Amino acid sequence: MNKKWSELNKIMQTQIKKKDTYKMGIETLIELRDDLMQSLMLFNNELNREDFDAIPFINADGYHSKTIAYSIWHIFRIEDIVAHTLISEDEQVFFTGNYKERINSPIITTGNELVKQQIADFSKQLDLKELYSYIFEVKESTENIVKKLSYDKLKQKISEERKEYLKSLNVVSTDENAIWLIDYWCNKDIRGLIQMPFSRHWIMHIEASLRIKNKIHS
Repeated sequence: MNKKWSELNKIMQTQIKKKDTYKMGIETLIELRDDLMQSLMLFNNELNREDFDAIPFINADGYHSKTIAYSIWHIFRIEDIVAHTLISEDEQVFFTGNYKERINSPIITTGNELVKQQIADFSKQLDLKELYSYIFEVKESTENIVKKLSYDKLKQKISEERKEYLKSLNVVSTDENAIWLIDYWCNKDIRGLIQMPFSRHWIMHIEASLRIKNKIHS
């Protein structure tokens, strides 16, 4: 794992556990995310369209078995769902911004149900300019949400009603590769959600994307 990202993630996790440092923890989280976003910006500046759709590790196990375009979609669909539907209890950026049509996506889900060639085919359909508009909007909206969270709110669990509402949106596929996400998120408190989809999840998929980039440019 990238040393700087790993260190920031570790500091953030410690800080958000205590009442007197949790606000600093949110600042550290945003610093980490800004740093990670630099890598996503470099992809946009340095890679061509074919690079975003390439799947050089198609038969591997692990996050690097995807494409860069898919990885970006996946990070931010998960974040949008968790930040808005589960924490803020408002409407996802994806829907308010009409991003399904704008990105030209055949799905509204996280993409966990897609495998191998399906991932490559999916990636080729996406409008990358609009995908980047989406990720900037999601990042900003999530950070606005977490900045307003009180320390006590971090201990709050997701209600059964919210869980059922999430299911009704059909933004998580019922495929066995995806459906587990609902229980996974809803069994965490809000602190736990900050520690995974909003930070560690980014690190894992961006590091995998860097591995894909290095492979196709080696």
